[in-house]
Amino acid sequence: MTGPEEDESPVAGGRADPRGDPFLRTRFAVPARPATYLRRERLTRHLDQALTTPLTMVNGAAGAGKTLLVADWAARRGRLPVAWLTADAAGDGPGVFWAYLLRALRTAGVPLSAGIGAPAEASRVGPALLVRLAAELSGRERPVVVVLDEFDRVTAPEIAEQLEFVLRHAGPGLRLVLVTRTEPLLPLHRYRAAGELTEIRGAELAFTPHEAARLLDLHGLRLPPAAVRALVERTRGWAAGLRLCALAAGQSPDPELYLKEFEADRSTIADFLLAEVLKRQEAGTQELLLRVSVLDRFGPGLANAVTGRDDAEAALARLSRENAFVEHLGHGLYRLHPLFAEILRAHLRMRRPGAEPGLHRTAAAWLRRSGALAEALTHGAAAGDWEFTAGALIDDLAIGQFFTGPRSDTTAGLFAAMGRDGTGPAQELVRAAGRLARCDVDGALAHLRRARHDLAEHDGTADRAAARLSCALLEALAARLAGAPDRAEDAARTAEGLWDAVPEQLERHPEIPALLLDHLGSTRLWAGRFEEARAALSTVAECAPGAVTALVREDALARLALIDQLDGWPGRAERRAREALAETERFGLSPSAGAGVDRVVLAAVAVDRDEPGRARALLDASAESHPALRDPVLAACRALTTARLHLARGDPGAALRAVEEEVRADVASPWVQGETALVAAAAHLAGGRARTAAGLLARVPDDQVACAVEAARVQLAAGRAAAAVRLLDRVRPEGRAGPAVTVRAALVRARAADEAGDGAAARRLVGRALAEARRERLRRPFAEAGPWIRPYLRSEAPHRPAAGRPAPCFGPSRREPPPPVVEELSGRERDVLRRLALTMSTEEIAADLYVSVNTVKTHLKSVYRKLSVNRRNEAVRRARELDLL
Repeated sequence: MTGPEEDESPVAGGRADPRGDPFLRTRFAVPARPATYLRRERLTRHLDQALTTPLTMVNGAAGAGKTLLVADWAARRGRLPVAWLTADAAGDGPGVFWAYLLRALRTAGVPLSAGIGAPAEASRVGPALLVRLAAELSGRERPVVVVLDEFDRVTAPEIAEQLEFVLRHAGPGLRLVLVTRTEPLLPLHRYRAAGELTEIRGAELAFTPHEAARLLDLHGLRLPPAAVRALVERTRGWAAGLRLCALAAGQSPDPELYLKEFEADRSTIADFLLAEVLKRQEAGTQELLLRVSVLDRFGPGLANAVTGRDDAEAALARLSRENAFVEHLGHGLYRLHPLFAEILRAHLRMRRPGAEPGLHRTAAAWLRRSGALAEALTHGAAAGDWEFTAGALIDDLAIGQFFTGPRSDTTAGLFAAMGRDGTGPAQELVRAAGRLARCDVDGALAHLRRARHDLAEHDGTADRAAARLSCALLEALAARLAGAPDRAEDAARTAEGLWDAVPEQLERHPEIPALLLDHLGSTRLWAGRFEEARAALSTVAECAPGAVTALVREDALARLALIDQLDGWPGRAERRAREALAETERFGLSPSAGAGVDRVVLAAVAVDRDEPGRARALLDASAESHPALRDPVLAACRALTTARLHLARGDPGAALRAVEEEVRADVASPWVQGETALVAAAAHLAGGRARTAAGLLARVPDDQVACAVEAARVQLAAGRAAAAVRLLDRVRPEGRAGPAVTVRAALVRARAADEAGDGAAARRLVGRALAEARRERLRRPFAEAGPWIRPYLRSEAPHRPAAGRPAPCFGPSRREPPPPVVEELSGRERDVLRRLALTMSTEEIAADLYVSVNTVKTHLKSVYRKLSVNRRNEAVRRARELDLL
């Protein structure tokens, strides 16, 4: 018997197609996989479903890896015959197509009877042949798999109808797999509805970072995960792009650098995409693709604007359907594959030199009319048209985007390329905003003067209201950064007079009034007008939450927390500071975009609670704040808190340096001046310079209760008990300030009573101080008090712990009366204590801290002494009672 290959009868099809041409054996060959082919099990498992559904479609762009995926899968189907047919580029007529398909079946070893016949004409096929073929396939015990590769080349509708007829009537005897760039003309909706269609599309074909790393490894390239992710992002996981990049990178002395910096238009990727995608399109579509390449995302209206045509909608929909590297994003928006766009832009510059700026300018104008300001600014900047771009920003009242919101970095970066040549109020205001965003007050003021001069030359207010309001906002910020409250008040009054002229812009930009009030509140806080500051900042804190106002709300809440902390309410300050931190965190803003004051407040609370390690970490984190919010309030508070931390650690010299280096002697803020004098006085006292310390008290304002109490404490430490008590009697902090102030005031009076020999009064005052301190977990006031307080602390009975957690305890337990911790644990002692609580052995602690066992034992002895305990478990229990763990 002769096999299929030897069958030359005309009825069976012979060795020639209906045109008389010999069959091309390459069209029946399953493509070979290269040595670097990566088998992706997730796709082959999905493709296995092709054996359970009549129809399978693998649909993706050129180079997506469709053919190799199906070829690899087909080569592993040893139990079933797989007939492979690659469609002809020239396009087959129905007769030629079916002649080739019958030949493919026989080549795969599928026995077909001679009674099926063969097409006699190239352009048609008789229905009898299709009926006989379907009937013969339906009688098979095991199905035959037919793979039609490059099926998008089959353009004759009748072939799709005939194929669907055979597929439907062949039943379980045929499994059809279509490999295509476009959706075939078959009634896919019926197969989907019946659950009889297996689909693998472009998104699933895209390589994941893990798969890309394995593919690069097959090419001998091992890259860091970040480099692989960047390559996958740039190629969108496109298989051909990854393989071509890997081949090119393999020839480079530095593959990682090559893949990071390669120019797509100068690579083999460009040749592939130009040949396989661009040149397959007719001339008008090629021109459309070249022109829209300057756009990131675009709809038909914008595409029509930059191309000068009116049929972009149909063209874009067709290109998307054909997987021509035009992706439909939904809602009528499209985008090009990033590599394709990059290559098209290079091709545009070559074919249409100088056209790119004009296309950007056209896009910018269209987008501005459509209300898409962000995209309009991007294209205006790309066109180099700074008059248009700055004007659009200012007229829309979007100047606040330099300082707050998710686009602040983008906006600042966009205008960084603007030169100094352009004039006019809009460009001067933008330059001023850029300077202020970098905390350059002097440079900003020069631009603001020129902007005011230009605006003064225009008659009327309404037509330039947005520019005048932007100018007032920037002047308020400049006043804030310079610590000039009067100038900030003037700017605020000017701005308020312009609100009614720009209602639509204000509705779009709620950050503008929020920023203005935040600047105003901060300058009032600097001036020591706490209640006025609270009023302005509370209005900001209560504004509607949103990404554009998150940073401003955080700053306002943080400064309200600072007022609470300065007034002696650490618990309230802590809660508000944490609320401030949560404001930016919930909108995904980075810590470097934060206000910074919230962390300084938490650090100050940590100092009062004798938690120096936590205070240091918070102070370090507060340095990472938005440059435009690094005003004198933040700088002074960081310096003062740092100085108090140094005092708590027993380093008065460092405390003096902290305030002398960061706070000017002629500072205009009364409370900062007073707090600085108190820190300096405390440092001089610790150094034994009582006279110098007392001389500094003249700079302490009496109207600030917290400052007055601190001054009384310094007076007492300098040996002036009567003067200290008189000062407390005059300011009467009780009822005017919070526990952090009143506890210290009570301890000053207690020490004065102790020195006067009135032990009963001293004991009563210490007891009152302890009761208040427990609620706020205040420890530092007792550590500062000195040795005289120890007998009074020992005599105090403990309070019952609150439910849920042990209360901080400054007195002894009922069973054993250890005194409270007055001498602070060092940072390393705390490290040892934390590991002790984890039941680590001495050797394990030494290994974990990279120190010797003897060093750990020394630290343990010190911890036991300071906690007044003798054993490990007692140390841990005592530490928990004192909230040290």
